[in-house]
Amino acid sequence: MIRFVVPILLVAAAILMGLLLPANPWVIWLLAPVVVLLGVAAWDLLQTKHTLRRNYPVIAHIRWFFEDLRPYLRSYIVESDLDGRPFNHNDRALVYARAKDDNSSHPFGTELNVYSEEYDWLNHSIVPNERAAEEFRVNVGGPQCKKPYSAAILNISAMSFGSLGAKAIETLNLGAQQGGFYHDTGEGGFSPYHAKHGGDIVWEIGSGYFGCRTDDGNFDPEKFAQTATLDQIKMIEIKLSQGAKPGHGGMLPGAKVTAEIAATRHIPIGKDCVSPAAHTAFTTPLEMLDFVQQLRTLSGGKPVGIKLCVGQPHEVFAVMKAMLQSGIKLDFIVVDGGEGGTGAAPVELSDRVGMPLREGLILVNNALIGAGLRGDVRIAASGRVISGASLAMNAALGADWSNAARGFMFSLGCVQSLQCHTGKCPTGIATQSASRQRGLVVEDKAERVSRFQKQTAAALRDIVVSMGLDTPSQIRPHHLHERLNAVKSSSIDQIYPFLKANALIDTPEATPYARFWAAAQAESFRALADIPQTSYE
Repeated sequence: MIRFVVPILLVAAAILMGLLLPANPWVIWLLAPVVVLLGVAAWDLLQTKHTLRRNYPVIAHIRWFFEDLRPYLRSYIVESDLDGRPFNHNDRALVYARAKDDNSSHPFGTELNVYSEEYDWLNHSIVPNERAAEEFRVNVGGPQCKKPYSAAILNISAMSFGSLGAKAIETLNLGAQQGGFYHDTGEGGFSPYHAKHGGDIVWEIGSGYFGCRTDDGNFDPEKFAQTATLDQIKMIEIKLSQGAKPGHGGMLPGAKVTAEIAATRHIPIGKDCVSPAAHTAFTTPLEMLDFVQQLRTLSGGKPVGIKLCVGQPHEVFAVMKAMLQSGIKLDFIVVDGGEGGTGAAPVELSDRVGMPLREGLILVNNALIGAGLRGDVRIAASGRVISGASLAMNAALGADWSNAARGFMFSLGCVQSLQCHTGKCPTGIATQSASRQRGLVVEDKAERVSRFQKQTAAALRDIVVSMGLDTPSQIRPHHLHERLNAVKSSSIDQIYPFLKANALIDTPEATPYARFWAAAQAESFRALADIPQTSYE
């Protein structure tokens, strides 16, 4: 009977208040909420979908109340400064401080456990180099590119209009314009909010070809050329996969396909918007490079590259063989790590599919160096980038520059409430709700976006100076150390393989990638034959 004590007490209270009501009219104000709760109790007892509510009427709702509060209670009360996931409190505080131009210094030494297996560090020099350049930029565009682009060392990674609201997109682009770095559109297309302030744009073309598609969802060259030739569009990025959900398409429900989103993506208003898992414009590495050349020509000679989360190594090597065989070269490759973020993804893909950024960067860098292509093809890194240290570590593994998504969201005011997939983002960033977006003031937050990028790039310079180097491109794997256990550590070049130039062409059998290189073919992403298992017998 204790399970029904609340309804019993409510009935008793209602009867008592009913008896008191004629002599005490003010009791009506107490009776009203009791009647409402009695209605809730009755409904809980009669409904058939929730066992807890049938067995514990009224009080069962307390469970859902605290479940809704759980992310906030955990973040603000329970977690320590270093416990939060995917970004801990200290990570977020660093971005907030730099975005607001507050003091981002840390007192009393590191809070990290320097003997933990998760700890890694960069080697400094006895002779710091204070003559290092004040700003680092990267020239992107190989010999087949007519309009190369000078990219900043840190840029805004792919986040679509639709995933983010209009004000967030507008603010990010204004911040990019003020700070002189680029803004990746994400696969949702080039919207009026990307265009409003004129910040540099990298147009991402996904498998849905949003903004350059025919009515049946295939690639439309004329629509592509109309946008790609705009001066604001600096580079074209073909999205093959993303770290948070590699090999998985997406769907925007018809209810969320507003007139603005429909116009941006060139899709019907109010109908489900499906992004396929694979491209229809190409199916093989050689066909992909033909598509790259087509986009380069249609855009007027702008740099064209691909973005991928590394999966099966032989597929990366197939792209290298295709470049060697066709003579068509990518201008850049963006490597997205399996730890990358997204608005929504199947948890199995986010947690267990896709190579983490470190291993992905090393493999792509080795593939380009080993195939003799590294001089013409640049590499960008994307995944959990929020500090100068993460920029430097990516550089040590082969990245020419880095992109960040969640870091820039924090600079907008994101509080990591983990509501991105619900449309109820409390800070008005990852939502299409006009009332929620109202709290986001474009001009104010754009300055924060620009400051975060500027101060993070400055922090990278401090590291380059302390290492005695001139530029981040001089940071090598031997500069980066990783702890293997509490009593042993080693430089990255002693842990992972790093190839010499042309090693995959001259002596592939002497490399750790021999079986994957042998299985790769330019004519198909499929392996030539079963990849042999390593034998220890």
